[in-house]
Amino acid sequence: MAEKVAKVGVKRQAGYLYFVDKHGNVGRAKMARAGKRGGKPETVAKVGVKKHSGYLYFVDKSGDISRAKMARGGKRRKKKKRI
Repeated sequence: MAEKVAKVGVKRQAGYLYFVDKHGNVGRAKMARAGKRGGKPETVAKVGVKKHSGYLYFVDKSGDISRAKMARGGKRRKKKKRI
């Protein structure tokens, strides 16, 4: 379902949220817990992945950047008749 885009091998640390930023790099931010605010995002690895529209980019379990096709559209619903 998902395909690997770049091998990075980022080692994850507990308490952080890992993501692919708008420049295509791997970033992380401290997660908010029990009334405490989250931390400022920081860059972990500079990769520079070129993003294409219609795909969701994420850091997978092995610490690499992967992408999955986003579900768009779908079946149109019919309007209910009011009596």
